[in-house]
Amino acid sequence: MVMTFARSSLACGVVLSAAMGFAACVQAQPATPTDKEIVDAYTYMYGRYLVLQQEHRDINVRKVGYNKITYNPVGSATAASANPDVADLEAWIAVDVGNAVILNVPRITGRYYTAQLVDGWGEVVANINDRTFPDRPSGAFALVLKGAHPVVPDGAVRIEVPAPKVKLLARVELKGTPDNAVQLQRRFTLDVPPGIKNDPPLRIPAFSAAAPITAAIFDNVAAALATCPDPMPRAGAYQAMAQAVSAYVKSDTAARARVEDVVRNQAIPALSQGAKGLGMHKGGWSVTYATGRFGDDIMARAIVNAGGTWPNIASETTSFAGLTDRDRLPLHGSRTYLIRFPREGKPEAQVNAFWAMTLYSGPDHQLVSNALQRYGLSSHSDMKLNTDGSLNLWLAPTQPRGIAESNWLPTPAGRPFALDLRMYVPRPDVLDGTWFPAPVQRVH
Repeated sequence: MVMTFARSSLACGVVLSAAMGFAACVQAQPATPTDKEIVDAYTYMYGRYLVLQQEHRDINVRKVGYNKITYNPVGSATAASANPDVADLEAWIAVDVGNAVILNVPRITGRYYTAQLVDGWGEVVANINDRTFPDRPSGAFALVLKGAHPVVPDGAVRIEVPAPKVKLLARVELKGTPDNAVQLQRRFTLDVPPGIKNDPPLRIPAFSAAAPITAAIFDNVAAALATCPDPMPRAGAYQAMAQAVSAYVKSDTAARARVEDVVRNQAIPALSQGAKGLGMHKGGWSVTYATGRFGDDIMARAIVNAGGTWPNIASETTSFAGLTDRDRLPLHGSRTYLIRFPREGKPEAQVNAFWAMTLYSGPDHQLVSNALQRYGLSSHSDMKLNTDGSLNLWLAPTQPRGIAESNWLPTPAGRPFALDLRMYVPRPDVLDGTWFPAPVQRVH
């Protein structure tokens, strides 16, 4: 007689056979995820992998090191920073349980600035400026690992960071006096104690937009998740989903082949389609307010992180992207365009700091070199108003006849281009979508 006991609910089911005279332990197979679970898990992990990739490039390729500030050059079309209206700097900050890093912020008055801290998911941890710290906008700020209690200098403001490594990005408005802005930029410094212990960047497969990562994103899920806690409210559910897909991928070749197929034919196209529809669209401009603080929007976080520009929260900087004209035709340097802001709708009335419109060539997203060395227009540009108080901005490869040179932004002849309109410390009408930039009109 043969007696067989059904598999138990334990991870290891037990089958007893009296005839064979032994107990065999059979490992339970991982659950089979749905296509949607695979897509969601991929989208979730992709947001983290993009930041891990950037850390690898900065540390292993650019060799910038941890706790060392890079002061990006100002006013160069080939600079690493593609924002010609600020003097900016960046660093990867590494702390540990026993040591804090001190960020020294200079006293800055009369011009916009912020020191932005970003975690490993692209979420903004803090902004240090005269708006968020009105009683102490400058001086020493001690960056301390959450839950740790290292000794910090007397009077230093403690800012807890969620993980041993965070990204620092600081920006100082040029405001027509770039030399002064650069002097202030250089006065952002770090005091770093000896002996800080930090791990090198987590090794992940190389990938790009042209050769995206696929099922391999699930090969090292546990290690990737351990590198940085996620503030997303539903992080626990998404992480459990990613862990389940990871176990499934590793179960056999058929499971891996299925995940590979779902990622290639569903997850990656969904990201591409999501990028086209993200945020609000009007008159050739698009904007998303889900930057730096994403809530539970895994798609928005993955798409924004793919931009690689470390955007700030919308209340600090709202960026409108211009890729088409008002008729949805791509912007091209062989054509002439007009952007006409009405008297009551000019961008300076919608910011508490300043605005800046920058032109980039496509698809490389580089500043466009030109004889005027003019890469954009801003609050500080000396532009001429129309008699009714409205403002015309002209985009063309050569200066349009009868148009003031001050109102002309050179475009790359024969090449596509894109615009970025940044609104620094935008007012409520910008944040709630009431105000939108004037449409990009094709003249010829």
